[in-house]
Amino acid sequence: MAKPMTKTQLVAALAEEMGTDKKSAGAALDAICGLITKEVSGGGAVTLPGVGKIYCRERPERMVRNPATGEQFKKEADKVVKMTIAKALKDSVNG
Repeated sequence: MAKPMTKTQLVAALAEEMGTDKKSAGAALDAICGLITKEVSGGGAVTLPGVGKIYCRERPERMVRNPATGEQFKKEADKVVKMTIAKALKDSVNG
């Protein structure tokens, strides 16, 4: 498995793709991340065409088990961020 792309590498690749400097590409990436965070934390969803959909899902209260001790306890309801991968991305990886 290849090493994940770092933010610095992503900004450099984005700058090259956009034909702009790294500072502008970094600002664009930060703005996009900020918008996604704000929308998803507010209960909405964001679709990135060709990549997937990022959304927040509520999990109900449930019983969980501590694997070290085997003790069961009740975990409060919480929210988790999920991502559904787009078919186009799946096909490009598998094709």
